[in-house]
Parts: sequence; C-alpha cells; structure tokens
Amino acid sequence: MEDSDSEIDEVMSEIHLGCPPGTKKPFLSRFTFSFDSHHLTVDKDGDLLIPRRNNNNNNFTFRSAHSFTVNIQHSITSTLPLVGLQVWKAQLVLSEFVLHKTCTSSDFHGIVCLELGAGTGLLGILLARVAKAVFLTDHGDQILDNCANNVHINSSLFNPQTVVNVRELNWMSEWPIEDSHSHCTIPDMYCWSSQDFDQVKNASFIFAADVIYNDDLTIALFSTLKRLMSFGCEKVLYLGLEKRYNFSLDDLNVVANGYACFRSYIKGEGLCKQEKGVFVGKRIDITQIPQYMKDYDRGEDVELWEIKYVF
Repeated sequence: MEDSDSEIDEVMSEIHLGCPPGTKKPFLSRFTFSFDSHHLTVDKDGDLLIPRRNNNNNNFTFRSAHSFTVNIQHSITSTLPLVGLQVWKAQLVLSEFVLHKTCTSSDFHGIVCLELGAGTGLLGILLARVAKAVFLTDHGDQILDNCANNVHINSSLFNPQTVVNVRELNWMSEWPIEDSHSHCTIPDMYCWSSQDFDQVKNASFIFAADVIYNDDLTIALFSTLKRLMSFGCEKVLYLGLEKRYNFSLDDLNVVANGYACFRSYIKGEGLCKQEKGVFVGKRIDITQIPQYMKDYDRGEDVELWEIKYVF
C-alpha cells in the first residue's frame, strides 16, 4: 500500500475517553468551565465578574456567571494528518490559562491575536470573549470547516465587536504571500487578504497547543514562528504541549524525542543577552492556574511556555 502507517492508523485523545467508540460522525461535546470565587473577582452574591467590552468603545463592563459552556464538534478518533479534528489535553490547559488571564487581568482585552494549529477552535472561542480580532489558522479543508462550524455555533459567547477569522496557514509553505488569492487552493473564505496581513502585523500574541508531536512539523513550526514574530510589532507566544514518549531504537529507551526537538529551539532568559535570531522561553507554573474544567486529568506531562523571539 502506498499510504504510510500514519495515514492509516487512527489515534484517540484521552479527552474523548467515554465517548461512543466506533462512530465516524462528528461528535458534539459540551465543555463547561466553572469558576471558584477564591481565585477570581466576584460580586456580592458570589458570582464571577466576567469582563465584556462595551459595544461603542474599548471600555470593559462586567457580567455575572458561575459557569459557561462551549459546544465543540469533533471527531472521536482520527488519522495523524487530521488530529486537528480532536480536542487534546494541552489545549484544555492553555484554554484554562487564557480564561484565568481574562478573568484576573486585562492582558488579553482588546488584543489582536493569532492561533497556530487551532484545530477545533476551542481556545480561539475563549479569546473571542475579550479580544478585538482572533485569527484561527490550520491546514486542510476538513479541519478548517470544522473549526469554522464551531466558531459559528458558539458565536453567542463572543464580544459583539470581536472579529473571528478562520484562515489556512500551512507551515510547510512560505508566509505571508503578497497575492494570497492567486496561491490559494482552498475556499476563498479561508484565504488571506491584505487587510488580514495588516491586522496580523499588529497582533501582540500568538497561541498554539498540542502542535509538538512530530520533528518535521516542529521544525516547520519554528520556521513559521520566525517569520510571524519578525512581522510587525513585538509578539509573545503562549504554547501548550504534552510530552509524548516512544521507545527509541537509537537510545534503547523510552524517550520524548518530539519534546527534545522543541527544547533545542528554546534558550533560557539569562543565556542570550547578546544573541539575535533566538527564541527565549520560560515555563509557566500550571499549578497556579485553577482547573476550571473538572472532567479531565491534567497529568504530569503537560507544560505551558511563554516564548519571545529576539531578532
């Protein structure tokens, strides 16, 4: 057979354990985020004060809620090229980090941001509650269509002034392309416009989760990040990953080779004061981030990173 094993074998996220096995139809899961008043700003009744931007200006008002639910359509299993149709653990942890920041600070309020490997769109849906513009990027019609559908069915959660764009971004290709439409082989709705590029120049934050699992893709990811983070204003990347272990014949041991490839790109803050063209990162202590979604186990192999590019 000409197809590789990675295109034939199916994988399943731990998040989908308990979903009906064997179904080939997209499955709709309800992800409910509940709030603990000990960690957040609450009103006199103990309800969470969630920031919402006013319709007519950039000031923020607050509304009360104990919880809210995001409805996500996803596959229960997929081949490796279509893992973006599933929800993965590091995406949930990074989503909780974003939710915590939006509820305890104004860091993400009114921002323009971009997500790489957005998959089902869960993280971008949370960002759309407070951001000015959100670009959700991924590769392949199936993944983009599913992401766009999830954006649509959760649009009632968004700030009314927030613009959410679903766009194709293939890390193996050059980006940005000045004349995007002449190179676009997918539906026009996922192609980049010149206005999109102007907005992304002003994006202050990039997000990515569960994109570290293949060395070739990791190399392509950091090539894309070099271009993106040299483009326009200074940008900060928040990245969530899960160490994945495999038996290595070279090492004769169980190792996390994908994680090692990732770490080869990252330097500590104190090690590159005079260097240019390097990624500088620090780990975020996820024990300080409340678990707003109770129905999953974070485990010990999920990490969050804050990364900058010195150029």
